[in-house]
Amino acid sequence: MQQFFEELGTRLYDDFIYQERYMYIVKGLGNTVLITVFALLIGVILGVLIAVVRAVHAGDKSKLKLLNGICGLYLTVIRGTPMIVQLMIMYFAILKSADSLVVAVIAFGINSGAYVAEVIRSGIQSVDRGQTEAGRSLGLTQRQTMVRIVMPQAFRNVAPAIFNEFISLLKETSVAGYVGIQDLTKGGDIIRSITYDAFPPLLVVGAIYLVIVIGLTRILAVLERRFAKSDLR
Repeated sequence: MQQFFEELGTRLYDDFIYQERYMYIVKGLGNTVLITVFALLIGVILGVLIAVVRAVHAGDKSKLKLLNGICGLYLTVIRGTPMIVQLMIMYFAILKSADSLVVAVIAFGINSGAYVAEVIRSGIQSVDRGQTEAGRSLGLTQRQTMVRIVMPQAFRNVAPAIFNEFISLLKETSVAGYVGIQDLTKGGDIIRSITYDAFPPLLVVGAIYLVIVIGLTRILAVLERRFAKSDLR
Protein backbone atom coordinates (compact mmCIF):
# COMPACT_ATOMS: atom_id res chain seq x y z
CA MET A 1 0.00 0.00 0.00
CA GLN A 2 2.84 2.37 0.86
CA GLN A 3 4.45 1.66 -2.51
CA PHE A 4 1.14 2.43 -4.25
CA PHE A 5 0.86 5.83 -2.60
CA GLU A 6 4.51 6.60 -3.34
CA GLU A 7 3.98 5.77 -7.02
CA LEU A 8 0.77 7.83 -7.07
CA GLY A 9 2.53 10.80 -5.49
CA THR A 10 5.32 10.55 -8.05
CA ARG A 11 2.83 10.44 -10.91
CA LEU A 12 0.90 13.43 -9.60
CA TYR A 13 4.12 15.37 -9.12
CA ASP A 14 5.28 14.58 -12.65
CA ASP A 15 1.85 15.34 -14.16
CA PHE A 16 1.02 18.60 -12.37
CA ILE A 17 3.77 20.02 -10.16
CA TYR A 18 6.96 19.48 -12.17
CA GLN A 19 7.65 22.49 -14.42
CA GLU A 20 4.26 23.88 -13.32
CA ARG A 21 2.38 21.60 -15.69
CA TYR A 22 -0.84 22.32 -13.83
CA MET A 23 -0.82 25.65 -15.68
CA TYR A 24 -1.95 23.79 -18.80
CA ILE A 25 -5.13 22.95 -16.89
CA VAL A 26 -5.50 26.49 -15.49
CA LYS A 27 -5.05 28.15 -18.88
CA GLY A 28 -7.36 25.62 -20.52
CA LEU A 29 -10.06 26.26 -17.93
CA GLY A 30 -9.81 30.00 -18.54
CA ASN A 31 -10.21 29.53 -22.30
CA THR A 32 -13.15 27.16 -21.78
CA VAL A 33 -15.00 29.67 -19.59
CA LEU A 34 -14.22 32.52 -21.99
CA ILE A 35 -15.51 30.63 -25.02
CA THR A 36 -18.63 29.47 -23.17
CA VAL A 37 -19.63 32.88 -21.82
CA PHE A 38 -19.13 34.87 -25.02
CA ALA A 39 -20.60 32.14 -27.22
CA LEU A 40 -23.73 32.10 -25.05
CA LEU A 41 -24.04 35.90 -25.39
CA ILE A 42 -23.89 35.56 -29.17
CA GLY A 43 -26.31 32.66 -29.00
CA VAL A 44 -28.86 34.59 -26.94
CA ILE A 45 -28.70 37.63 -29.24
CA LEU A 46 -29.08 35.47 -32.35
CA GLY A 47 -31.76 33.38 -30.68
CA VAL A 48 -33.85 36.40 -29.72
CA LEU A 49 -33.71 37.86 -33.23
CA ILE A 50 -34.60 34.57 -34.91
CA ALA A 51 -37.35 33.78 -32.41
CA VAL A 52 -38.96 37.20 -32.94
CA VAL A 53 -38.83 36.82 -36.73
CA ARG A 54 -40.44 33.39 -36.61
CA ALA A 55 -43.04 34.47 -34.04
CA VAL A 56 -44.06 37.52 -36.09
CA HIS A 57 -44.23 35.44 -39.27
CA ALA A 58 -46.34 32.81 -37.50
CA GLY A 59 -48.81 35.55 -36.51
CA ASP A 60 -48.96 37.03 -40.00
CA LYS A 61 -47.69 34.91 -42.92
CA SER A 62 -47.29 37.99 -45.13
CA LYS A 63 -44.69 39.55 -42.83
CA LEU A 64 -40.95 38.78 -42.81
CA LYS A 65 -41.41 35.92 -45.27
CA LEU A 66 -37.87 36.10 -46.67
CA LEU A 67 -36.25 36.51 -43.25
CA ASN A 68 -38.28 33.61 -41.89
CA GLY A 69 -37.07 31.43 -44.76
CA ILE A 70 -33.46 32.33 -44.04
CA CYS A 71 -33.96 31.64 -40.34
CA GLY A 72 -35.58 28.29 -41.11
CA LEU A 73 -32.61 27.32 -43.32
CA TYR A 74 -30.17 28.40 -40.61
CA LEU A 75 -31.95 26.31 -37.98
CA THR A 76 -32.08 23.27 -40.26
CA VAL A 77 -28.38 23.40 -41.15
CA ILE A 78 -27.04 24.17 -37.68
CA ARG A 79 -29.27 21.71 -35.81
CA GLY A 80 -28.69 19.03 -38.45
CA THR A 81 -24.88 19.00 -38.51
CA PRO A 82 -22.33 18.13 -35.78
CA MET A 83 -20.75 20.93 -33.77
CA ILE A 84 -17.23 19.70 -34.54
CA VAL A 85 -17.90 19.90 -38.30
CA GLN A 86 -19.21 23.47 -37.97
CA LEU A 87 -16.16 24.45 -35.93
CA MET A 88 -13.72 22.99 -38.44
CA ILE A 89 -15.50 24.58 -41.40
CA MET A 90 -15.39 27.94 -39.62
CA TYR A 91 -11.70 27.56 -38.74
CA PHE A 92 -10.29 25.99 -41.91
CA ALA A 93 -12.55 27.48 -44.59
CA ILE A 94 -14.42 30.63 -43.54
CA LEU A 95 -12.27 32.46 -40.96
CA LYS A 96 -8.84 31.08 -41.82
CA SER A 97 -6.90 34.21 -40.82
CA ALA A 98 -8.75 34.94 -37.56
CA ASP A 99 -7.55 34.12 -34.06
CA SER A 100 -8.58 30.59 -33.05
CA LEU A 101 -10.34 31.77 -29.88
CA VAL A 102 -12.40 34.27 -31.88
CA VAL A 103 -13.30 31.55 -34.37
CA ALA A 104 -14.37 29.24 -31.55
CA VAL A 105 -16.54 31.91 -29.92
CA ILE A 106 -18.26 32.66 -33.23
CA ALA A 107 -18.72 28.99 -34.16
CA PHE A 108 -20.10 27.98 -30.76
CA GLY A 109 -22.22 31.14 -30.65
CA ILE A 110 -23.80 30.41 -34.02
CA ASN A 111 -24.46 26.83 -32.96
CA SER A 112 -25.95 27.90 -29.63
CA GLY A 113 -28.14 30.49 -31.35
CA ALA A 114 -30.06 27.79 -33.21
CA TYR A 115 -31.04 26.05 -29.98
CA VAL A 116 -31.68 29.23 -28.01
CA ALA A 117 -33.94 30.47 -30.82
CA GLU A 118 -36.28 27.51 -30.44
CA VAL A 119 -36.26 27.87 -26.66
CA ILE A 120 -37.18 31.56 -26.82
CA ARG A 121 -39.78 30.95 -29.53
CA SER A 122 -41.48 28.44 -27.25
CA GLY A 123 -41.33 31.08 -24.50
CA ILE A 124 -43.02 33.64 -26.74
CA GLN A 125 -45.72 31.13 -27.63
CA SER A 126 -46.28 30.40 -23.94
CA VAL A 127 -47.33 34.00 -23.31
CA ASP A 128 -51.09 34.30 -23.47
CA ARG A 129 -52.27 35.97 -26.68
CA GLY A 130 -54.46 38.22 -24.56
CA GLN A 131 -51.30 39.96 -23.34
CA THR A 132 -50.50 41.02 -26.90
CA GLU A 133 -54.05 42.12 -27.55
CA ALA A 134 -54.08 44.13 -24.31
CA GLY A 135 -50.86 45.89 -25.34
CA ARG A 136 -52.23 46.75 -28.76
CA SER A 137 -55.49 48.00 -27.23
CA LEU A 138 -53.45 50.39 -25.08
CA GLY A 139 -52.00 51.96 -28.23
CA LEU A 140 -48.65 50.18 -28.26
CA THR A 141 -47.17 49.20 -31.61
CA GLN A 142 -46.38 45.57 -32.40
CA ARG A 143 -42.72 46.20 -31.66
CA GLN A 144 -43.43 47.94 -28.36
CA THR A 145 -45.80 45.17 -27.33
CA MET A 146 -43.18 42.54 -28.11
CA VAL A 147 -40.36 44.38 -26.28
CA ARG A 148 -42.27 45.62 -23.22
CA ILE A 149 -44.86 42.92 -22.61
CA VAL A 150 -44.17 39.65 -24.43
CA MET A 151 -40.36 39.29 -24.25
CA PRO A 152 -39.98 39.89 -20.48
CA GLN A 153 -42.54 37.18 -19.77
CA ALA A 154 -41.04 34.87 -22.38
CA PHE A 155 -37.53 35.22 -20.89
CA ARG A 156 -38.87 34.46 -17.44
CA ASN A 157 -40.60 31.33 -18.71
CA VAL A 158 -37.53 29.97 -20.51
CA ALA A 159 -34.75 31.15 -18.17
CA PRO A 160 -34.15 27.61 -16.81
CA ALA A 161 -33.95 26.21 -20.36
CA ILE A 162 -31.42 28.89 -21.39
CA PHE A 163 -29.41 28.06 -18.27
CA ASN A 164 -29.44 24.40 -19.35
CA GLU A 165 -28.13 25.50 -22.74
CA PHE A 166 -25.27 27.23 -20.90
CA ILE A 167 -24.40 23.93 -19.19
CA SER A 168 -24.58 22.01 -22.48
CA LEU A 169 -22.44 24.62 -24.22
CA LEU A 170 -19.78 24.36 -21.52
CA LYS A 171 -19.42 20.63 -22.17
CA GLU A 172 -19.52 21.04 -25.95
CA THR A 173 -16.46 23.32 -25.88
CA SER A 174 -14.38 20.22 -25.15
CA VAL A 175 -14.01 19.78 -28.93
CA ALA A 176 -12.26 23.16 -29.32
CA GLY A 177 -8.89 21.39 -29.21
CA TYR A 178 -9.54 20.08 -32.72
CA VAL A 179 -8.63 23.53 -34.07
CA GLY A 180 -5.61 24.04 -31.84
CA ILE A 181 -7.25 25.85 -28.94
CA GLN A 182 -5.91 25.00 -25.49
CA ASP A 183 -9.20 24.47 -23.72
CA LEU A 184 -9.60 22.43 -20.54
CA THR A 185 -9.67 19.08 -22.34
CA LYS A 186 -6.71 20.00 -24.52
CA GLY A 187 -4.75 21.09 -21.44
CA GLY A 188 -5.10 17.59 -19.98
CA ASP A 189 -4.15 16.09 -23.34
CA ILE A 190 -0.96 18.18 -23.49
CA ILE A 191 0.09 16.87 -20.07
CA ARG A 192 -0.61 13.33 -21.24
CA SER A 193 1.51 13.81 -24.36
CA ILE A 194 4.42 15.05 -22.22
CA THR A 195 4.32 12.49 -19.41
CA TYR A 196 2.74 9.55 -21.30
CA ASP A 197 0.48 9.20 -18.26
CA ALA A 198 -3.16 9.50 -19.35
CA PHE A 199 -5.25 8.67 -16.31
CA PRO A 200 -4.49 11.48 -13.78
CA PRO A 201 -4.80 14.38 -16.28
CA LEU A 202 -8.02 13.02 -17.75
CA LEU A 203 -9.40 12.32 -14.28
CA VAL A 204 -8.66 15.89 -13.17
CA VAL A 205 -10.21 17.34 -16.33
CA GLY A 206 -13.33 15.23 -15.88
CA ALA A 207 -13.54 16.20 -12.20
CA ILE A 208 -13.32 19.92 -13.04
CA TYR A 209 -16.13 19.64 -15.61
CA LEU A 210 -18.19 17.68 -13.10
CA VAL A 211 -17.71 20.22 -10.29
CA ILE A 212 -18.61 23.13 -12.58
CA VAL A 213 -21.72 21.39 -13.93
CA ILE A 214 -22.85 20.38 -10.42
CA GLY A 215 -22.40 24.00 -9.27
CA LEU A 216 -24.37 25.35 -12.24
CA THR A 217 -27.07 22.73 -11.71
CA ARG A 218 -27.44 23.83 -8.09
CA ILE A 219 -27.80 27.44 -9.23
CA LEU A 220 -30.42 26.34 -11.76
CA ALA A 221 -32.35 24.52 -9.03
CA VAL A 222 -32.36 27.68 -6.87
CA LEU A 223 -33.51 29.72 -9.86
CA GLU A 224 -36.37 27.32 -10.58
CA ARG A 225 -37.50 27.36 -6.94
CA ARG A 226 -37.58 31.15 -6.91
CA PHE A 227 -39.63 31.23 -10.08
CA ALA A 228 -42.00 28.63 -8.62
CA LYS A 229 -42.48 30.72 -5.46
CA SER A 230 -43.16 33.87 -7.45
CA ASP A 231 -45.80 31.99 -9.46
CA LEU A 232 -47.66 31.19 -6.26
CA ARG A 233 -47.89 34.81 -5.20
